[in-house]
Amino acid sequence: MNRREFVRLTAAGIAGLKMGAFAQMVMAREIPDLAVVEGSSHSKITELAIDALGGIRSFISRGDIVVIKPNMAWDRTPEQAANTNPVVVATVVRLCLEAGAKKVRVFDRTVNDPRRCYVQSGIMEAAKKEGAEVIYVDHRRFKEMTINGEAIKTWPLYTEVFEADRVINIPIAKHHSLAKLTMAMKNWMGIMGGSRRQIHQRLDESLADLAMIVKPTLTILDATRILLRNGPQGGNPEDVKVLNTVIAGIDQVAVDSYGATLFGMKGEDLGYVRTAAQRGMGKMDLSKILIRKIKL
Repeated sequence: MNRREFVRLTAAGIAGLKMGAFAQMVMAREIPDLAVVEGSSHSKITELAIDALGGIRSFISRGDIVVIKPNMAWDRTPEQAANTNPVVVATVVRLCLEAGAKKVRVFDRTVNDPRRCYVQSGIMEAAKKEGAEVIYVDHRRFKEMTINGEAIKTWPLYTEVFEADRVINIPIAKHHSLAKLTMAMKNWMGIMGGSRRQIHQRLDESLADLAMIVKPTLTILDATRILLRNGPQGGNPEDVKVLNTVIAGIDQVAVDSYGATLFGMKGEDLGYVRTAAQRGMGKMDLSKILIRKIKL
């Protein structure tokens, strides 16, 4: 081998190594379908989960009116894990406003007295502190809407959700006596007017119908504390497990499917997740999606 041949082969080898390193770097930066972040700072893990999906500016533009839909249906404190963690909600409010959102509105149609739920959950105070408009549901703003689902053909839904530029769903992961678990898709019951009990007869199909018409910009599942038993209301601290975890994604079917694993289940164990996946509304099979896990 002469000197010229040696230099050529060496250069080719170095280039190959660089291309391999570059490919690894590109793969490392690939945006995942789900981001699962664990850590003791609930604000930091929420922010990191969104960053892993490309950052808040991938979802929110300057001048946007944003609706954030947490679960604050119950007259319970954060430690009882019946409502969304107020720190998670407040962090998303802050990030949206930092990204240039014109307004961020937070609300839920509660089960218990809304005045108590908003205060006891801690969400009203935390979200307002970061600049959100925390509003009580105005029943004049429910409008009969066409859904054309398998179980629900029409239903009065809250117009604020459909008039917003962006909608962010922030449910809590918890046990539910009828649905087994309540997470992303079931959180849309909080935008329903009328007698919501009627959908319990065909609950799984109804939840999939709702998720078909409401398409969130982003879903952030609060699993900082999960309710293992006696949901959805809970009340006993012994039923709560601290996981210090947040799961974020665009696909609410995938979010719920991953959320099921926190309870020792699979997405297919939940009728509404299975139904939504069969309709092509999202991916239930976690082996077919990219999941990035980060631990602080």
